Amino acid sequence: MSSLLHITNGDSFTQKLKSLPIKGDIITWREMLCEGKTLTNVGSESFWKTRFEFFHKNYKVSKSRFIELTLKEYRSLCNHKKQDKIILWFEYDVFCQVNMLAVISWLKTHRSYAEISLVCSGKEDDSEKLYGLSELSDEKLLDLYKHKTILSQDDIEYADYVWQLYCSDNPMRLENLSNFDQYQFDYLSDAVTAHLKRFPTIKNGLNEVENNMLRIATKEKFSSKRDFLRSVLKNQGVYGFGDTQYERLFSQLRPLFSSINPMRLSKNGKEVLAGNTSCYARIRDAEAHLGGALKYNFLYNTATDRILKL
Repeated sequence: MSSLLHITNGDSFTQKLKSLPIKGDIITWREMLCEGKTLTNVGSESFWKTRFEFFHKNYKVSKSRFIELTLKEYRSLCNHKKQDKIILWFEYDVFCQVNMLAVISWLKTHRSYAEISLVCSGKEDDSEKLYGLSELSDEKLLDLYKHKTILSQDDIEYADYVWQLYCSDNPMRLENLSNFDQYQFDYLSDAVTAHLKRFPTIKNGLNEVENNMLRIATKEKFSSKRDFLRSVLKNQGVYGFGDTQYERLFSQLRPLFSSINPMRLSKNGKEVLAGNTSCYARIRDAEAHLGGALKYNFLYNTATDRILKL
């Protein structure tokens, strides 16, 4: 067993990492903790029970599939006890940053003896574009690896603290964080800000992600749902969500569309987007969580960029 352990953000990058001349064992973190209820005690029985319940209810994931994809890989991580150097490979977006926090929280508890380093992609050139790891050339990845960030104990404690806040039942605690600059997480501040915008707005009961989908639907003429969702994926900003997440979101927003082929907002959908009416009561899901908080127990005020408790 190598003295190096790499923990990656997903299967596609794991395959890329295997092709690079970098030593070490690789574990893939197969989760999307940016969605559904989360508990602070990462890896505990109650943590995985909560996560399975979310995937089963919302994505029809069977127990056998959950065990095969997620739990087997997690158990493999648990069995890698000898490595004293652990390298995390994550990206700038909300999807990755939340997973990163959880992994660091787990490492703080279970691998306190290890040196933890971070390779995090995002702004890699003079353009406005933020890059995922799999979009980068081998040369660029090797350069990022060479200049990886060794996390201090303070960095690790802070990531764990932000994770505890993410899992708390009140997102206003996250809102009050202002000391990101003291720690070595270049994209965490933007990810937390974007996360808070996932609570429904006062304006129309939809959050930033949902409103963005409606805006995209009015900007272009899409002949099919597939073309529409492809555009949404490309123009989602810093969220980093995948196809299945947007499929699920679209099914919730479907009543705001009058047709799918071609994509057309209904009259009510246009009224909602303009902020002339709210669909809060219609789409409210009493069990929907963002981290530890109930999504519809809070509202986001776009005028002040503050969260309000209902």
